Amino acid sequence: MLYYLFDFLEKQYDLPGAGLFQFISFRAAMAIITSLIISLLFGKSIIRFIQKKQVGETIRDLGLEGQQEKAGTPTMGGLIILAAILIPTLLFAKLNNIYIIILLITTVWMGLIGFLDDYIKVFKKDKKGLRGIFKVIGQIGLGIIVGSLLYFHPDVTIKQKATPIEVEQTEQVAAVQQLPVYNDAEKSTKTTIPFLKNNELDYSKLLAWMGEDYKKWAWIIFIPIVIFIITAVSNGANLTDGIDGLATGSSAIIGATLGILAWVSGNIIFADYLNIMYIPNSGEMVIFIAAFVGACIGFLWYNAYPAQVFMGDTGSLAIGGIIAVFAIAIRKELLIPILCGIFLVENLSVIMQVSYFKYTKKKFGEGRRIFKMSPLHHHYQKLGFHESKIVSRFWIVGIMLAVLTIVTLKLR
Repeated sequence: MLYYLFDFLEKQYDLPGAGLFQFISFRAAMAIITSLIISLLFGKSIIRFIQKKQVGETIRDLGLEGQQEKAGTPTMGGLIILAAILIPTLLFAKLNNIYIIILLITTVWMGLIGFLDDYIKVFKKDKKGLRGIFKVIGQIGLGIIVGSLLYFHPDVTIKQKATPIEVEQTEQVAAVQQLPVYNDAEKSTKTTIPFLKNNELDYSKLLAWMGEDYKKWAWIIFIPIVIFIITAVSNGANLTDGIDGLATGSSAIIGATLGILAWVSGNIIFADYLNIMYIPNSGEMVIFIAAFVGACIGFLWYNAYPAQVFMGDTGSLAIGGIIAVFAIAIRKELLIPILCGIFLVENLSVIMQVSYFKYTKKKFGEGRRIFKMSPLHHHYQKLGFHESKIVSRFWIVGIMLAVLTIVTLKLR
């Protein structure tokens, strides 16, 4: 909103300083500052309100040290995160940008699913919360919406670098602009493959066997891929939110990395220098992810050990959905197993534990376990590690994975 206001003031009245709002870097800085202010200053008031409404966490007895002391800790603190993301984005981003629209839909949609789950747990006193089938339906619904918008919307495009012949034909224009030469924007289902020299994969090529018109059917494979990624990452974030500060801190690290990737992908100079896919208009997402990082860091003030508030599914499902959609939008979703490695191992630890338990129970009549408890962070708690040490070490691993993710831009 403020972008349009200051754009109007600059054009109509030549207001000094109004031109700053044309710069993504300035608006991103304002977004993260505003997000921190909202989460830090108003977070305490929201926590008090939640306490007043007796919205406390019901703790299942898992036999973990210090677990019962957390009973009654306010939950649904994800509302703080949602507010700290949405308000700065509405203030500083271009709201007609298709990528911003998609991310706003994702935030609200997944936030509502998580809120329903928390509401049933807290106010209906049902520890199971929203039935799993309804969560999955909600995630599939979002995947269909996001996948359809990314595939069919005319503003979701990429630009390919011009060939030597095309460069020669347009070198006069390039010399005037002093910019690298790219072809016109085009619709494409291409994405980035890490570690490979020609590091692009076109999803439509998987349907080449269908004949000459195979590209028009690419949505058949693209939308299911989007659904799978959203479901996997949002559930991974949800499972990671099991000890104080783990999901929040990990998400801030992931968000900062995605912001760097969006910045270089949406900037024609950096995209040319790094020889990566140039995605027009994607730079605007930097404002959104700046608010996201600010929200996570601000919430961590209250969520770090010992936690004064839990984000609940309201926050964790929204965080996971945002990360998944953002990665897909900048065509870096195949980097998710590296960047979101913490979420991945948490997910895998549960899948392995449950699968092995069922297999051994069927074969030997008694279920056996790979880990002392899953998700993985509970395994380390059972080994006697203090949760603050577990969280710190998971963050360190997350930072290492983030650095590796950025390195893949040139490591081929």
